[in-house]
Amino acid sequence: MAQLKDVAKEMGMPAFAAKQMAQWIYAHHVSSIGEMTNISARNRELLATKYEIGAKKPTNRMCSVDGTVKYLFPTADGQHIETVFIPDGDRGTVCVSCQVGCKMGCRFCMTGRQGFHGNLSVSDILNQLYSIEEYERITNVVFMGQGEPMDNLDAVLQATQILTSDYGYAWSPKRITVSTVGVKKGVERFLKESDCHLAVSLHNPFPAERKSIMPAERGYSMTDCIALLREQDWTHQRRLSFEYIVFGGLNDSEIHARELVRLLSPIECRVNLIRFHDIPDTPFKGASEEKMIWLRDYLTSHGVTTTIRASRGQDIFAACGLLSTAKVNDRI
Repeated sequence: MAQLKDVAKEMGMPAFAAKQMAQWIYAHHVSSIGEMTNISARNRELLATKYEIGAKKPTNRMCSVDGTVKYLFPTADGQHIETVFIPDGDRGTVCVSCQVGCKMGCRFCMTGRQGFHGNLSVSDILNQLYSIEEYERITNVVFMGQGEPMDNLDAVLQATQILTSDYGYAWSPKRITVSTVGVKKGVERFLKESDCHLAVSLHNPFPAERKSIMPAERGYSMTDCIALLREQDWTHQRRLSFEYIVFGGLNDSEIHARELVRLLSPIECRVNLIRFHDIPDTPFKGASEEKMIWLRDYLTSHGVTTTIRASRGQDIFAACGLLSTAKVNDRI
């Protein structure tokens, strides 16, 4: 709202015009300033000389056999990012990106292989909700697309503030989940400034092994991050989850299961087991369905609530770890 107030002041408009603009954008979902009919024609013309709504249509839309939809969006600086809409009964979840590529370099992730090419603006982030065909069906947002949210935290926090503020979308923070590989300083700030859910990408409980598949472990120790998370109270509305891609013969043994219990059982949390989706030129393979079920049951029986996440959109490369715009951006 502060930015809209600044715009109103700059344009010589009355202070209440900021609230009017917010209502047109976030409540009425307008696509142009000309549609803001309770603002005088003169002020609308004045606004349009310098500003625009900022909505950008997707350049591509792909539909999976399971109903998942993947969008390709242009960014403000002329690059592209991918966004996924996942329908599930009455629930409609949008998986949004926060960066073009990613600095974290996870070896099992197509986005990590793409490298880092820039942060998204707040407008770029919100446009991934604003401009999809399924806008009216959105019930939840997860920041689990391309990029590390804690590495673009200013924009991510501002976007979540707009989503949850009365002047914006007025959503409950319980409808939003923000993920991280464990950037401790970012997590500390996020926990102070936001009430949204947190999801931590764990994938291996042993630091040396985690480092071999997630180079970010060198700079962002999971041990330190979990120590921070243990200090928090997770018994109220905010939820903590740990994401765990299960690789066959790599992180699915009883030794790994026991260490996960030791690491996580003191924390009120949930573990989401994720199937590995094959990407080119990697030595990794997914665990068997039997091993996935065994690991889920072992962790749950030892006090760590665990579920197996359903794979969605694999046929259109929209599933976990498959998002990449490297080829598209290289052609620009």
